[in-house]
Amino acid sequence: MTAARRRFTQDLKDELCREVINTSKPIKDVATAYGVGPETLRNWLNKYREANGGTEADLTVSERARLKELEREVHELRAETAFLKKASAYFAREQR
Repeated sequence: MTAARRRFTQDLKDELCREVINTSKPIKDVATAYGVGPETLRNWLNKYREANGGTEADLTVSERARLKELEREVHELRAETAFLKKASAYFAREQR
């Protein structure tokens, strides 16, 4: 037999959405803590953002620093990849 479908109040849904947005906790962690499925919470969060004008806080200082670091790393990796492509093409020509 299937379990009865659980019902959640709109207040609880909004509270969980605010917790995800304000604390920047992963959706999975908040959902697990409250016994809700992660996809269910994700759907609630999408609806909450639509209803409240996408109230997501700007990036924090640490998030901006992390983003800048990752962008720099991507730039370096792309440069390395380009170099390796050129080097492999050069050595492929030499072997012929």
